[in-house]
Amino acid sequence: MAIAFAEIAFTPEVQRQQEKFGATSYGRFLSAESAGGDRLSLTEATFIQAQEGFYQASVSETGWPYVQFRGGPAGFLKVLDDKTIAYADLRGNRQYISLGNLQGNDRISLILMDYVNARRLKIWGRVEIVDRDSPLFNALPAALLPPRAERLIKIHVEAFDWNCPQHIPRRFTEGEAVDRIAELEAENAALRGALRDGVAAG
Repeated sequence: MAIAFAEIAFTPEVQRQQEKFGATSYGRFLSAESAGGDRLSLTEATFIQAQEGFYQASVSETGWPYVQFRGGPAGFLKVLDDKTIAYADLRGNRQYISLGNLQGNDRISLILMDYVNARRLKIWGRVEIVDRDSPLFNALPAALLPPRAERLIKIHVEAFDWNCPQHIPRRFTEGEAVDRIAELEAENAALRGALRDGVAAG
């Protein structure tokens, strides 16, 4: 056995580079004693469904990677079970690059970013595309499909990894920034009040 993401990511050439530069501690992820990282726990599920976007990588027939940003309201990327996540595919600029890539190679990789708390989750999986003209489409729960959905992208999770938080910039959405400012202003007012009370008592 091995940690699932290491089985995918630590190719022989990657392992040679790790050895070359002294990063040999990663070898433990491929040891017979290691296992896991292929079933989403409540921690991963909660994180995934709180995100308002993610970066998605697919691979073309010519071997070129293609990275796209997918966004929506929190919860648009849904956890169906501990091995499956899904999102409704809406009409975009009609280039269909990701869709074409995934028809030829079902491998996909996602990076989910929480800039506020400096957390990052990487997911590897294989895609199942459920098109609107498929009989399966009409059998899907309505909660999965906004009216404008052209298809459902189901991702069967093969591995995930919580990436190191080092170097993740701390960023806030407009709403988060407003909340943080209000929190700091309240804290500042409380400190000023305590200072005044201390001076008056003195």
